[in-house]
Amino acid sequence: MYLDAFTISALIDELQNTLVGGRVQDTLDADAAGIGMEIYAHHRRHYLYLSADTQMPRIHLVSDKLRRGLEKPSQLGLMFRRYIEGGKIEQISQPPYERVLQITVTNAEGRFVIVIEPMERRSNLLLLRDGIILDCMRRVGPEENRYRLSLPNHEYKLPPPMTGKFDPVNITVADIETIFAQNQDAKQKTAALLSSRILGVSPLLAKEIVFRASGNINQKASDAQPEALFEALQTILALLIKRQWQPGIAEEYGLVQAYSVYPLTHLPGWHEMETLSAAMSAYYGAAVGVEAYNEIKKPVQAAIDEGKKKFGAKLASLESGLKDETERHFLQQAGELVLAYQYALQPGQTELKAQYEPDKPELTIKLDPKLTPLENAQRYFDKYNRAKRAQSGVPQMVAETKTELAYLAQLENDLLQALNYPEIEEVAQALQARGLISGQRAKRPGSAGRSAPLRLTYDGYVIWVGRNSRQNELVTFKNANPQDLWLHARDVPGAHVVIRFDGRRIPETLIQNAAAVAAHYSAARHEKSVIVDVTRCKYVKKIKGAGPGMVTYRNEETMTVVPQNEEIFKDD
Repeated sequence: MYLDAFTISALIDELQNTLVGGRVQDTLDADAAGIGMEIYAHHRRHYLYLSADTQMPRIHLVSDKLRRGLEKPSQLGLMFRRYIEGGKIEQISQPPYERVLQITVTNAEGRFVIVIEPMERRSNLLLLRDGIILDCMRRVGPEENRYRLSLPNHEYKLPPPMTGKFDPVNITVADIETIFAQNQDAKQKTAALLSSRILGVSPLLAKEIVFRASGNINQKASDAQPEALFEALQTILALLIKRQWQPGIAEEYGLVQAYSVYPLTHLPGWHEMETLSAAMSAYYGAAVGVEAYNEIKKPVQAAIDEGKKKFGAKLASLESGLKDETERHFLQQAGELVLAYQYALQPGQTELKAQYEPDKPELTIKLDPKLTPLENAQRYFDKYNRAKRAQSGVPQMVAETKTELAYLAQLENDLLQALNYPEIEEVAQALQARGLISGQRAKRPGSAGRSAPLRLTYDGYVIWVGRNSRQNELVTFKNANPQDLWLHARDVPGAHVVIRFDGRRIPETLIQNAAAVAAHYSAARHEKSVIVDVTRCKYVKKIKGAGPGMVTYRNEETMTVVPQNEEIFKDD
């Protein structure tokens, strides 16, 4: 996660200088996990985006006016309208070393605090009054967290204090030696150990420290040199503690791979940006909406296009070789004719003209005058046999190439429907595994927690929807049982949808709805009607050597449906 404690400190300094004293003119539900705010400060309008997305939470200024992304305002959005619109931003703060940002807003009704907790999987956005939660983006009850309840009318509590960690301001070489002396895991990496034992040191910062100390971000803890690590840590912290931020981004393969508030030497292409918000906007792209990720998709789509071109040319060549058997037939016929006319050939003769079939023209057969007629015939038979053997593997190569093209079509559909960075990154990683993107890709923070398939319910039934090839593999071959129903749009790339069989008869309405979702998450999603195949999971098999999620199946039945997304289950 790049939005660590130090980065949040830098962001607070930026927002303090930009927004404090400003008036909130408008708030809106930018999307299902985010709130947008329009703030007039220092004689200009500023647009602030706060997102509690579980994979990519964030808060930063954006250059363009945010648009409402929900048809109906959320309960939290209504609270923002009531208590935040028209208010004045009084303060922006952060508890020490916490990944928590607090915005204090005052108006005629009193003082309110917006709390943003941009922590993956546990991210949240809350609105407080006098320390009591008015509402929040993600409600957390006692069944999930007995210590910290995130529910309306409950007291807000900060995350529990971190214990067993060293303060980076006061840390010594002896403290670092203690960290490594206490490590009992032989496989532990130096960066992971630093991140777990020093306050404010995120995985990204830890890798930078290790790289500066050793040149190897994957160094094992057993090989660490505490003195070198201490020196590298102090070099970076010297500026961070003084709040001398250097916001910037690392770019590679045309993608912004990371952002930070200190130079990144372990990633290529790092350069400074004017503000941290500018760096974050370059990394995240547009704040919300389907179009938000188009720029980041372009180089990945280019790699897919290059792969389709490469394998398309290979397939055309192979199929052309299968169709053109004229040369092989000539070699066979030439050998047979030389044998038939061997006693009529004269010493030193360089060619033979003879008919193989009475109604066909003569064949002109080159002869080597240094060889006997029998040797000339044998040479033609050898060439014929070599050509025949070379062609024997072509049908299999054709099938393998078609499978590669089908997998690329699936990845193209995955990319088209990807709505966040982890899903885009999974496509890029699949292409890299196929050799279609070269080099070592730097992972985005969301890559650590991979995108998950959709889990839907209907009258107690569980439905799994794989929205890309990796999720398809998971849904079909890990989540599913042999008797579960399996659905897929016919003859196009798309989602694997599984309806879990729990002993009850699966209703036809449920199958129709699941088929509509399968159609929606396929390459035919914009068609008026789509044919969907339905079979049992036991009849679905992996294609040997193919990419994840590539399958064959049998015993299917078909139904025709209108594509619809998962909202078709929203009332169940």
